[in-house]
Amino acid sequence: MVSSSVYLGKIRMLPESNIKNVVIVGGGTAGWMAAAALSRILVHPDINICLVESEAIGTVGVGEATIPHIKYFNELLGLHEDEFVKKTNATFKLGIEFSDWDQKGNSYIHPFGDYGFEMEGIRFHHFWLRHLALGHKTSVDDYNLQILAARAGKFQRPAEIVNSPLNSVEYAFHFDATLYAKFMRSFSENRGVKRIEGRIVKANQNSETGFIENVVLDSGEEVRGDFFIDCSGFKGLLIEQTLKTGYDDWSNYLPCNRAVTVASKRISDPIPYTRATAKHAGWQWRIPLQSRTGNGYVYCGDYIDDDEARLTLENGLDSEAIADPRLLRFTTGIRKKVWNKNVLALGLAAGFMEPLESTSIHLIQTSIARLLTHFPDKSFNEPDIDYFNDRTQLEYRETRDFLILHYNATQREDSEFWKYCKNMDIPESLKIRMELYKENARLYRHGKELFTEPSWFAVMHGQGIFPKRYHPMVDMMPKEELEKRMSDIRRVWLNCLNRMPSHQSFIDQHCKAE
Repeated sequence: MVSSSVYLGKIRMLPESNIKNVVIVGGGTAGWMAAAALSRILVHPDINICLVESEAIGTVGVGEATIPHIKYFNELLGLHEDEFVKKTNATFKLGIEFSDWDQKGNSYIHPFGDYGFEMEGIRFHHFWLRHLALGHKTSVDDYNLQILAARAGKFQRPAEIVNSPLNSVEYAFHFDATLYAKFMRSFSENRGVKRIEGRIVKANQNSETGFIENVVLDSGEEVRGDFFIDCSGFKGLLIEQTLKTGYDDWSNYLPCNRAVTVASKRISDPIPYTRATAKHAGWQWRIPLQSRTGNGYVYCGDYIDDDEARLTLENGLDSEAIADPRLLRFTTGIRKKVWNKNVLALGLAAGFMEPLESTSIHLIQTSIARLLTHFPDKSFNEPDIDYFNDRTQLEYRETRDFLILHYNATQREDSEFWKYCKNMDIPESLKIRMELYKENARLYRHGKELFTEPSWFAVMHGQGIFPKRYHPMVDMMPKEELEKRMSDIRRVWLNCLNRMPSHQSFIDQHCKAE
């Protein structure tokens, strides 16, 4: 079969109605991810992709932790994983440990993999709840391979072993966001993306349609485009400053509005999970890389000043800081339209979900995937754009609800910040989920919603929500059969754990950074 751009062995000219000039405004993680994906898919001599950025404008780069879906993006680009890990100073990630969230002294891990496995079409946690009611005191963590491996400092990729939990190990990465952007830049430029150095001082719009026609650099150079992707960070140079799109502020649900970040020395072998520790007015992250540790304190400026927040971060470091702290200000929420006219916002220009569940890079990735599905021609069909915006809004709201759960489901009242979080109004969509679980441990997932039932269970259980009942069909299984299955599952999981190498050993053998 002849491809759509080839006819009788020759390259066919694209129709005049097709997008030919794509301009990406801003680099960083979002900009270069977009450039990499588009250069991989939009392969035609009539199509020009250029990225405009200024070395004088720094990038935020707070997102050094990811979730497993990033592997799909890497597969789209055809990346070799070991090379990717080496070039980005990366480590592997099996989940996130939350310390002091429900109450001080308590901790739990939100893992990437399932607990046990479904039996009779019913989620495993229902069987564990019945097992618990029968007097068995085993922790649900004993039935999750990712949690066991994280606690033991072990890691391996999925192994081709039939009917083994080792066949389905879910994982993600911690990496240096600056190195990741450079890695994406190299990939993109090798595939023809043109980088233009310069600071944008003006965007010119069509007087009739309001569409962006070109951007003007401080050098006076004009960069024309048919389609613009705004990756200019919080300021939203095109989507907001030019098109005045508007912003839905969700600070009433997620009150943290600042972060102070700093890198520190490596002091030990990296753990295969992110650590999020609740503090007086927010929470502190710890992200282990191969050669250093990333740290940050996300907090609400209404309850703590910037100097005290910086001291809180410094006092909570496990090792000596190797850079000066950086202060970031943000407002959690999303643009009223992520795609407006011929401008699509990506990354921080589109909206901001704080990095509690490492979703920032994922939201970039899914917007790119959605764009590829709905890539426009010059007519910029409104139903396509409306659908894109609706799906993006839904994805952000679903992510928002999952983050709110961490703050609202708490027993902490030791500070004004935590009192507010515990007693704040929450969206009806989240309230319904919580009430269903509290009554009978039921959980659900809508369509391709990001967070699965095991994720909701991990956080609800970890945050101290205990249901009144479990699924009644679980009682159909004879007690002896239940006890045997639970014992067998636990034994198999521990056997799998014993076969896994240490996280550091795996890195040393396969992907040690230079």
